[in-house]
Amino acid sequence: MMARSNILNLSEFMQGLIKRNPGEKEFHQAVEEVAASVIPFINERPQYIENQILERMTEPNRTIIFRVCWEDDRGNIRINRGYRVQFNNAIGPYKGGLRFHPSVNLSILKFLGFEQTFKNSLTTLPMGSGKGGSDFNPKGKSEREIMRFCQAFMTELSKYIGEHLDIPAGDIGVGVREISFMFGQYKRLKNEFTGTLTGKALEFGGSLIRKEATGYGCAYFTEEMLGHQGDSIEGKTCLVSGSGNVAQFTAQKLIHLGGKVITLSDSSGFIHDPDGLNNEKLEYIIDLKTNRRGRISEFAEKFKCKFYKDKKPWSVKGDLAFPCATQNEIELSDAKQLIKNGCKALSEGANMPTTHDAIDALNKAKIIFAPGKAANAGGVSVSGLEMTQNSIRLAWQREELEQRLKNIMHDIHQQCINYGTEKDHIDYVKGANLAGFVKVAKAMLAYGVI
Repeated sequence: MMARSNILNLSEFMQGLIKRNPGEKEFHQAVEEVAASVIPFINERPQYIENQILERMTEPNRTIIFRVCWEDDRGNIRINRGYRVQFNNAIGPYKGGLRFHPSVNLSILKFLGFEQTFKNSLTTLPMGSGKGGSDFNPKGKSEREIMRFCQAFMTELSKYIGEHLDIPAGDIGVGVREISFMFGQYKRLKNEFTGTLTGKALEFGGSLIRKEATGYGCAYFTEEMLGHQGDSIEGKTCLVSGSGNVAQFTAQKLIHLGGKVITLSDSSGFIHDPDGLNNEKLEYIIDLKTNRRGRISEFAEKFKCKFYKDKKPWSVKGDLAFPCATQNEIELSDAKQLIKNGCKALSEGANMPTTHDAIDALNKAKIIFAPGKAANAGGVSVSGLEMTQNSIRLAWQREELEQRLKNIMHDIHQQCINYGTEKDHIDYVKGANLAGFVKVAKAMLAYGVI
């Protein structure tokens, strides 16, 4: 890269990034959201420009792409593509999930790995950032097929990970079952028992509340934001999208904190239950989605509520919104509907579920907006705590882990306030981006040019 002038320009920076990473629209979106907040801050601090910290931070340390060959139940040879993007290890070993889904490509993994840099920094735990996975689809596969794929995937991935180097976890399509198959293969290949993967079963080094952590953390962060304004979740009507782990446990904790959850969704549409979810209904959802792999419409049939086919829940009137499904699910039209309906706050349970235009509209309307790198950091926080437990060969009790999670979400919120407070409101996007950036940038400066 050529030497830069003493001022960074967002448009020029993005043009250069897009030229180096053509066609990677999700990665471009993630970088632009951060760069818009960080560049004005950088321009007041010449050492960041001279050392090209943002340029270095947007280039992964290492990108690994490999072939995964496996055999299905009929004896056919199948081929998938595997990835691991080791993005930044300035403050700790690479840390981030593995995603198995047909949509997985380099753009999505680079966007997730880049976001992970800031999210992991915010947790206050010593974790770098990474992301990986495959275009393999576990849906419709037998248990034996998933096992054979996971073993083949880990045979190659094992060359690039380790407890002091890179500690993958689960993500979409990768739960305890898949982590268990991969951990067993890693253990067989390396002939050692170390905490190289997180999200493991409790019997062999997993942590309590790991599956609940992202959802619980999202609810706790929202309670922190509202509490800062003298308000709370209690009595609020809550719109939640998704019906997987994050949505389930966001809803569970919102109910525990006195909120009324009236929507959930999946790729087929959403349900609107005006009476609100309770423990019985939530247990049905967890069984439906975790064990039976059913559709959300089955909930509407059983509990006699409305199902909206191929629709999103953001047209329903509610006080708080929690997008917990997938990226870019809230577009400008959805944001306008939320604003019109009097929504007070939005917390991202998923990664980058809100488009740039939608975020701008929400901020202009002074709706409290919590970006995913802050609001959904609970999952990786408990993964970090699992790493600690593995290292010291101890397992903490549920109450202690939940208190540690609450403390971490409180600390993340405080960092956002420190960097995002403006005269008439708190810009949580700016606060999260700057707080995450500063810690990593200082470490990179300290190491010199590497």
